Amino acid sequence: MSSIRVFNHHISMPFALLAVIEAGICYASLPLASYIRFFEDGGLAYANETIGSIELRALLVAGVFMLVMLAMGLYQAQRRENIWNILNRVTTAYIVGSLVLSIIFYMYPVVYFGRGLFVLTLVISFLGIVFTRIAFESWLDEHVLHKKVLVLGAGKKASWINRLRRKADRRGIKIVGYYKLDHEQNCVEDELVISTDQKIDQYVLENGIEEVVVAVTDRRQNFPATELMNCRLSGIDVVELPTFLERQMAKVYIELLDPSWIIFSNGFKQGTIKAVGVRALDVFASSLLLIVTSPLLILAALAIWLESGCKGSIFYKQTRVGQHNKPFELLKFRSMCENAEAGTGAQWATQNDSRVTRVGKFIRKYRIDELPQILNILKGQMSLVGPRPERPEFVGELSSKIPFYSERHRVKPGLAGWAQMRYPYGSSENDAIEKLKFDLYYVKNSSLIFNIAILIQTAEIVLWGKGAR
Repeated sequence: MSSIRVFNHHISMPFALLAVIEAGICYASLPLASYIRFFEDGGLAYANETIGSIELRALLVAGVFMLVMLAMGLYQAQRRENIWNILNRVTTAYIVGSLVLSIIFYMYPVVYFGRGLFVLTLVISFLGIVFTRIAFESWLDEHVLHKKVLVLGAGKKASWINRLRRKADRRGIKIVGYYKLDHEQNCVEDELVISTDQKIDQYVLENGIEEVVVAVTDRRQNFPATELMNCRLSGIDVVELPTFLERQMAKVYIELLDPSWIIFSNGFKQGTIKAVGVRALDVFASSLLLIVTSPLLILAALAIWLESGCKGSIFYKQTRVGQHNKPFELLKFRSMCENAEAGTGAQWATQNDSRVTRVGKFIRKYRIDELPQILNILKGQMSLVGPRPERPEFVGELSSKIPFYSERHRVKPGLAGWAQMRYPYGSSENDAIEKLKFDLYYVKNSSLIFNIAILIQTAEIVLWGKGAR
């Protein structure tokens, strides 16, 4: 399989295996370092006697480094980077992870295991991760960890798959070709079309196909239902095009949606247990975030006040659309000049927006202007994770132009989100369409664990100031 579903979220199988391997490397690095460091004294047994449980400390090392690497985006299957950029991220992750472990050792000396052993552990695990990443990117991901996929159809719908040309878009799969039906007009390259007199089930079984993607433009004409049923009963996966693209790209293609797919597809689950779990996370994490960032909040407020000549407003309230289309007052630090839209009305924020102040430019880059929204979360108007709350003026306009746009309001808007993490700041109708695809994926597949994963990975956006305007 090319992916697995964990708490509704699609996780790339190659990256799931990569995470397991790297977790094993991080865990094994401390016992191996102990064996090398104390070889003459009895190796691992001696280390357990003099230091304490090496296994528990190894779990700590593995846990910290895996969380940091997740936060650095090293397990995002859709990331498009070369090996040098990836190794740069690994190096950064190890620097941050080492600092985190050092802080833990300082706060809880009982888990410390010695400077020499710590350094040797870092060297072993770092070299192991680097070697694994090089092997994964150069060979395993492309030649081993994939399944053979046949596309049923070669018309307009099937051409959507042919647009997935990047390596990251086709991760975990190998497109064997397109099985064209007689009535279809060919919309893919001729060399990609399968030339055979065999029925599709015969071709699939004889050529080791593991999945069939149904991408037929018109199913009313000569649709091979019996052959597909034979494939399915023979253990071959048969999926519809929107499901396939959702899995590969982690977004829902609204151009291909129809009501029947929404009705019968997995996801869109709500429930009391889920709601209570998400709310508990919101209250706990936002309260903790408020305490931790309180010095930053004070400094930001002071900087805004001083820049405005000690007389301007510090906070900015703006009406936004919340869950079930209910309006609420969103609270932010003021990052633009006073009355920025007095003469123009509602406007999209743009790159190098002239309305943004000097302090505003800095706090927007690192998302500091968003921190007062913690109060909106504590009030229950927002969640830590969810679609970005939009202004009523834009919602009304976009809902009339973009199909399914209003469905993003099925859940609470969020301080962080899947679309915010995967797509840069939007300032046009086309951007709104692209972000909606990620928002619908989140609405369809949201869960407590998915929310936690998004929060961890949001650290990368905050640290590098990505997508800010």
